[in-house]
Amino acid sequence: MKALNFYSAVYHANLIAREKRCTIRLGDKSGKYAEGDIVWVTYGNRFEPRRKVCAAVIDRVDVKTVRELSHRDIRSENPDMQSIQDVVRFLETIYGRTVTPDTTVSVIYFSPIVEEG
Repeated sequence: MKALNFYSAVYHANLIAREKRCTIRLGDKSGKYAEGDIVWVTYGNRFEPRRKVCAAVIDRVDVKTVRELSHRDIRSENPDMQSIQDVVRFLETIYGRTVTPDTTVSVIYFSPIVEEG
């Protein structure tokens, strides 16, 4: 099974509450994630233990440049972001490298799977 991991402490509460439903990742991830895939949504840093939050289904993977991101994409990633410049700054912080409006990203929409008791 694949994991959709989140490093940033920004999202911990949203993940636990099952409110986060989209992530923007650098590069073309369409070969890694596809519509209908079941993934574990996890939280934690690379090379450290990770916490499984829930299982989720991938609803859609859109590959585009940062400049092509819609307002919905941006707000779904983080409601505090309003602009392409906000996305650029955020991705540079997360990935530790230069991001421009021409950088290719994948917008991954997912839905948590609720397990009936």
